[in-house]
Formats: sequence, C-alpha cells, structure tokens
Amino acid sequence: QVQLVESGGGLAQAGGSLRLSCRASGSAFPFGDMSWYRQTPGKQRDLVATIKRHGATNYQDSVQDRFTVTRDNALDTIYLEMNSLKPEDTAVYYCNAILLGREYWGQGTQVTVSS
Repeated sequence: QVQLVESGGGLAQAGGSLRLSCRASGSAFPFGDMSWYRQTPGKQRDLVATIKRHGATNYQDSVQDRFTVTRDNALDTIYLEMNSLKPEDTAVYYCNAILLGREYWGQGTQVTVSS
C-alpha cells in the first residue's frame, strides 16, 4: 500500500525558515513526479513546487527564490526548504506523488507563520 508521510511543519516567525519532508513507501516501482501543494480553509489546493525524478524543478511564482525542493530517490523522499517565510505562506502543506499514472497524497502538515 502506497503511503506518503509528511513531517516538519510547525510555527515560524515571518522571515524564518522551516523544512518539510515527505517519505513515500509501499511501491516496488520508482515514483515519478513528486510535488508539494498547500491549502488554506475555503480555498483550492495550490501547487507549490514539483520535482521530477531526474531533478528538474518547477515553482509557484510566489515562492520562487524562497523555497527549494529537493529529492533523494534512494529514500523516496522529497524535502521543501522554506526560507524568508511570510504570513501568507500559512497553510496545510500536502505531498503528492505520481506512480504508474496514479496520484497519491499525504495527510498534510500545518505550517503557520506569525507576523
């Protein structure tokens, strides 16, 4: 059974940093694209960053130059280094992985940035 487990959320002050991790498990096949999304109450879930298996990345404009997504294929884990955090980064952050054409989600981790 495929599972994605996020960790590393919490409370930070504006201008601070947090690092999220997401470990995927339960597959005999390699995971494809892996991504971070975020969602605030009453709004749609938005893509934050994507990293392909070979390392190419793509970011939402609002986090470009502040967030960095990395990946360790040996551990089936992705990370999101978040710097220069802003109150508007407050959200539940979800990990997403594509495997054999199917999409899988983690349970989410709360990030709260105080001003």
